[in-house]
Amino acid sequence: MLVQIHLLQNYAPANLNRDDSGSPKDTMFGGVRRGRISSQCLKRSIRRSAAFAGAFANDGLLGIRTRQLPELIRQELQAIGAGEDALQDILARVPEIGRESRKGREAGEEVEGESPPEGNEEAKSATAQLIFLGRNELRPLAEKLLAAYETRGPKNWKKTKIPDITRELGGSLPRSVDIAMFGRMTTSEAFDDVQAAVQVAHALSTNALTQEFDYYTAVDDLSGESGAGMIGDVEFNSSTYYKYLNMHWEKLVENLGGDRGTARRAALALLEAAATAQPSGKQNSFAAHSLPDLVLVEVREKNLPVSYANAFLQPARPGSDQSLVDASVIQLADYIGRVSKTYGLNGQRAFTALRDYALPEADSRPSLSDLQHWLETQLPG
Repeated sequence: MLVQIHLLQNYAPANLNRDDSGSPKDTMFGGVRRGRISSQCLKRSIRRSAAFAGAFANDGLLGIRTRQLPELIRQELQAIGAGEDALQDILARVPEIGRESRKGREAGEEVEGESPPEGNEEAKSATAQLIFLGRNELRPLAEKLLAAYETRGPKNWKKTKIPDITRELGGSLPRSVDIAMFGRMTTSEAFDDVQAAVQVAHALSTNALTQEFDYYTAVDDLSGESGAGMIGDVEFNSSTYYKYLNMHWEKLVENLGGDRGTARRAALALLEAAATAQPSGKQNSFAAHSLPDLVLVEVREKNLPVSYANAFLQPARPGSDQSLVDASVIQLADYIGRVSKTYGLNGQRAFTALRDYALPEADSRPSLSDLQHWLETQLPG
């Protein structure tokens, strides 16, 4: 079963997701420059949303993406009563986890970068890569590290290559909703990779992009001078975005160890977070906190993901008595009808919207909570 979520969301002037130069991200689409919000930005806003925290934080079902694995392992080793010498010897090797090369491991060759660079204190106290962890993985990992240390002894522990240690530990699977949804890939055998159950597209503006600049100054409150104490500028734009994501139900259940109850909660939380979570970029400067004008959910037995981004190959344009959002909804509805008819897309559709819109073969629901209830009735028990 496939659950797909489509949103149209208009933002007031904003710089929600910046590139390396500080400019709002953009892209060419349909031969026209468009505003863009990266999928990574959207996924992080969902993961860190109040909807996810409220649904799963108290159950320990949200993961941690961090390089601070040594500190987390320190806490677990102390909790299980590891001796000080063992603790220090183990923690000296933990930053090496993730430095293993898969190619090197398979060939049995010595791997470059097994030890943190000398003189680099950060490298000595953190892993080389961000590792996405489920909280349920930390205690077992600490116990395995302690058992491996005690088996080898201090002298051999210090000489053993990190690929041999992590291979001996064996992989672990997280019980974490966000990892189950968005997946995980590491270069360490200490953690099993997780194939994502949710795909998230880059959000694209339905309209042609017009970038603008805010020229601003700040005055020194104590100098007594009337001139600017500093001068700067920031780029921004205002656009209506089409957002798309999908969730493969069976894969989500598999990633959660067969827990259908948690999977159902996760699907409903995903819908709420997709509609309400906001990217954090430059929000203190712009406060661009808006909610979607339209949220459409499709449920289909066949695993055939279909984005409707091509509805906006021709950029939407407001009319004399029509807003940009209204024009975008009209183009979306037309495209959905044509794609559904041409390819015989069977399934169920329901949506909620701020205005009285109509979409092909779709039930209109009065609120987001009603749309969540509709989705809940579509999910397997």
